[in-house]
Amino acid sequence: MSVPYRRVQMPIASDVTLGQNVRIFQPELVNLCGCSIADETRIGAFVEIQKNASVGARCKISSHTFICEGVIIEDEVFIGHGVMFTNDIYPRAVKEDGTLQSEADWTVVKTLVKRRAAIGSNASVMAGVTIGESALVGAGAVVTRDVADYSIVAGVPARVIGDVREHREGHPVANNTPARLPRRGPRSAPGSGQDCA
Repeated sequence: MSVPYRRVQMPIASDVTLGQNVRIFQPELVNLCGCSIADETRIGAFVEIQKNASVGARCKISSHTFICEGVIIEDEVFIGHGVMFTNDIYPRAVKEDGTLQSEADWTVVKTLVKRRAAIGSNASVMAGVTIGESALVGAGAVVTRDVADYSIVAGVPARVIGDVREHREGHPVANNTPARLPRRGPRSAPGSGQDCA
């Protein structure tokens, strides 16, 4: 027996503050409540932004991203596909007595993403960190500590592997060679003739 297809619209709650020219490409496929989104920001499909979260102006929030309560994203930030933010350092479903927790039983831990930072697809950002101005978080990274302005971080846990200023147009490295990040994994023995970079 086939079940008829029924389109269910996910909510954009009445308490959401949207700036001018915000583009939500598939409004029936987002879940926004109690948040603020500033001018000219673009929101992809299957994005959830919870109450008391804010997204600055001219940001791009790619599909399947979760921005929880307490996350502040400043202007001109790029968030890749499937990025996950958290807001609790020690999450629990129940209290010591086994009853379900309520909002009164835990404290939101805030996270800040500064202006022009970029976070690659499938990165996870733990509660309480600050990602610095123009910093770059590599795809799949797990950010457990603050990221300094202009730093490039990657890995699990995320570690500094470079500086974005060395890869910008106009910089000798950016003009003459493609960005080459350090290779991870076993290193070759000295003198073996294999690249250890």
